[in-house]
Amino acid sequence: AKSGDKEVRLTGVDADQIARLAAPEFLNGSWRGFGGDKVAVDKATADKNNWKQGSTLPVRYEDGRSDKLTVSAVYEDNAMFSGIMLDSATLAPHLRGATDQQVLVAVDGGPSDAAKERLEDALGNNPAVAVKNKEDVSDDFASAFNLLLNMVYGLLGMAVLVAVLGVVNTLAMSVYERQQELGMLRAIGLDRRRVKRMVRLESLTISLFGGVMGVALGVFFGWAVGQLIGDSLSTYELVLPWPRLILFLFLAGV
Repeated sequence: AKSGDKEVRLTGVDADQIARLAAPEFLNGSWRGFGGDKVAVDKATADKNNWKQGSTLPVRYEDGRSDKLTVSAVYEDNAMFSGIMLDSATLAPHLRGATDQQVLVAVDGGPSDAAKERLEDALGNNPAVAVKNKEDVSDDFASAFNLLLNMVYGLLGMAVLVAVLGVVNTLAMSVYERQQELGMLRAIGLDRRRVKRMVRLESLTISLFGGVMGVALGVFFGWAVGQLIGDSLSTYELVLPWPRLILFLFLAGV
């Protein structure tokens, strides 16, 4: 759908049941009064369009018809809902072949593995239907990020290999071009062991400098990307894998 010249995401929910099935963190308003032309909007969408509680927003549905909706509540971004939530009875007439994407279920005693298994059995263990609790939804998001992270690690490994070859080549050329200097050091009394130590310290300095700069730039770009996606994904949190960072620095030194 569109609001003005901007694309907006509409999510239809059962206005009579949503209050007991979902409890997002409301910044303004609540489920009370929700329904009909009264809608709930996530914070990112509200900020992007300068909407607040009580704002009127024009909407043009995909069937070409237009309507005016009123913001009754603004909720914090979360992994389950996003965009504009409105009563499915209001949205359904404007959709072509609407289908349910999510079905929220409240069980006595709260969510549990046993309740999840009973639901799966009741659905005949249909592979086309996934039964998930909050932890499963969070794990899905985490697995997507982990896949991307593993791809980055693969590229990082290739970059480290190229960097190692570059350092080895640089040091080899340095030793070759400094034969006279090294010979002079030997002539004034510096033994072979100390010459080797000097070369090793030079290589360690170059490698650690490159490793520290690489880690610092990686953390900075990770933080920068987090600032971009943080508004659309409230569950995002920057967590630095200190053991891996230390391992990378150690490998750079080796």
